[in-house]
Amino acid sequence: MLATAAFLSAAPPSSDKQLSIYAPVATYTLPVQERSGHEYIGLLELLEPLGRVSSDSSGSRWRIRYNNVDAEFAGGKARCKIHGRDFDLTAPFQIENSRGYIPVASLTTLLPRFLGSPVNFHDNARRLFVGDTSIQPSFQLENGPPPRLVLNFSGPVNPTIATEPGRLRMVFKRDAVVSPGNSSIVFDNTVITQASYSETNGTAELDIDSASPLLATFGNGGKTITLAAAPTASASTSTAAQGTTPQSSQPPSAVAHKPLAVIDPAHGGDERGAALADNLAEKDVTLGFARLLRHELESRGFAILLLRDGDSSLTLDQRAGAANAARASVFISLHAASQGSGARVYTALLPVEGESRGTFRPWNSAQARALAMSRAVANAVVNELQKKQFAAHASPASLRPLNNVLMPALAVELAPGSNGIADLASANYQQQAAAAIADAVNSTRDRLGVQQ
Repeated sequence: MLATAAFLSAAPPSSDKQLSIYAPVATYTLPVQERSGHEYIGLLELLEPLGRVSSDSSGSRWRIRYNNVDAEFAGGKARCKIHGRDFDLTAPFQIENSRGYIPVASLTTLLPRFLGSPVNFHDNARRLFVGDTSIQPSFQLENGPPPRLVLNFSGPVNPTIATEPGRLRMVFKRDAVVSPGNSSIVFDNTVITQASYSETNGTAELDIDSASPLLATFGNGGKTITLAAAPTASASTSTAAQGTTPQSSQPPSAVAHKPLAVIDPAHGGDERGAALADNLAEKDVTLGFARLLRHELESRGFAILLLRDGDSSLTLDQRAGAANAARASVFISLHAASQGSGARVYTALLPVEGESRGTFRPWNSAQARALAMSRAVANAVVNELQKKQFAAHASPASLRPLNNVLMPALAVELAPGSNGIADLASANYQQQAAAAIADAVNSTRDRLGVQQ
């Protein structure tokens, strides 16, 4: 029950309003707040994954600095100053618990002043595209038998796929998929009849109507999804009688397996972690770092479970329980420190426990069977970090929840680089580390397996 509760608490309910942001350095989702009939988003949370950012407040005044752009807002006022110029918001600025919130309707005119580049905002669906990040789909119908629909995407995708009578549904929660041009495409085929595109609440969706259940398989590094009618029992029997190998007999919803990586941004909520600087808490650095790592691993074909995607609180047992319940292939915990330089990579230092009984394993040494693989992944991470000029080394540590998870597990603690503490808040610095970790994990993916 604990593991199930933790897994469910790791993500907000699907009914909550959210804004999805797609940028070259990160793809992430933020909760949308409603105040006085207007939708608001946290400005600090919006800018954190995109560059160096800091903020402070004094009374009704709230100031933020993003890279070299300074801005000042006043609580309850719709006028602000950005880079020395006045700017009018569509609704009054809000300050809550020292956090600043801007109206969502102001994003298209406000963000370019910070970023220096245009943005494309799908306001009805709350999907924000920064730069050239959109992923275009195309369709190619091959008239069988059996007929196949080949979907080619301009970038890797990782949709959630489900089936219902007469339809296969693909939901793109983290992918910048946009409309193929027409929201509905009709095919001249009696089995695969139509494709429909829609988007809402930060997600995009492709629905494929068919007269038979469809199987989906991935290819080309996640850039191609092929849909084909599932083989019937009679077809399989006929093929076997001829002495040839039958096609897959997986259920209609079967999808080619992607290894699942659990990313755990340490701390969160009331647990701030280390005070890295006067206005920089460890919990904020680890969250931005985690979002970048999520993007890097997704682009390499991994499915991702991010244990927190906001300023929420999870116990160590909940974090381990969520990973174990998901039967993940690898668990990566992220930390940050103001002391030292580069990065430190840790694997579990296990306590002495009694023997396992039956199918149950001692909680504090659940990592025992995976520890050798954990060390192999950690060494690969160190090697990739060193290639990118990070001072890095690996060592065991008594650092929960590493010892409580069943799959290969490691923790990466990011320390300052040549620019000191400022590097910890730098998206570029975090990006280099995230890319190194993703390269290392990807190099070991054939040995990671799936937890049973």
